[in-house]
Amino acid sequence: MGTGIEGIRTKIFADGADRSEIVELNRKNFIRGFTTNPTLIRKAGITDYAGFAKDILRIITDKPFSFEVFADDFVEMERQAGIIASWGKNVYVKIPITNTAGMSSSGLIRRLASKRLKLNITAIMTIAQVREVVSCLEESPSSYISIFAGRIADTGVDPMPIMKEAVHILKPHGNLELIWASPREILNIFHADAVGCHIITVTHDLLNKIDMVGKDLGEFSLETVKMFFEDGQKTGFII
Repeated sequence: MGTGIEGIRTKIFADGADRSEIVELNRKNFIRGFTTNPTLIRKAGITDYAGFAKDILRIITDKPFSFEVFADDFVEMERQAGIIASWGKNVYVKIPITNTAGMSSSGLIRRLASKRLKLNITAIMTIAQVREVVSCLEESPSSYISIFAGRIADTGVDPMPIMKEAVHILKPHGNLELIWASPREILNIFHADAVGCHIITVTHDLLNKIDMVGKDLGEFSLETVKMFFEDGQKTGFII
């Protein structure tokens, strides 16, 4: 069955930490890669990070998979990054744009790039941060720049102009790809495609809605009316 997104050029990466869901999503042709983060891993109840990663990488062997460092100190981040990178050739190491004190990770990023690690620089929200990171990634064989467009939108700011400018900045750099991160709705996939964004990360819950793309709105309206009626009947309310 089609998904209604066959013409989308932006690559869809599944964002999550549920093993069974990852295995199932790996069977879908439109899923081109995977990401996770400490928040998702905590919610999934994972207690052995390396064990989880190595287990899932025995299944996901031919698609990129991003795993994040857990440290806040740059020396420890660098140590963890080397270990994470050793887990597989398809592994990208997620490095936050700053530490919790707001100190730039640019020095660390430059060092890791010089070691030829594949990186995913995360939690980016400004064009200044994009420019800073691009200058640090020249020696990386392949890296992602992850802008949290959904969180930008949460502040009332339209992320589209920021994403367009970021696409323009990355254009001369063939080793770099832009990620539209933290989407809030399926429509964001089409937003990302419209600006020429290379990748969008989509949570497992949001991916469950992807079959609704192209759904007849009249039919959807009727289904909604029926749902409200049935739920109303179940309340037993009398007016």
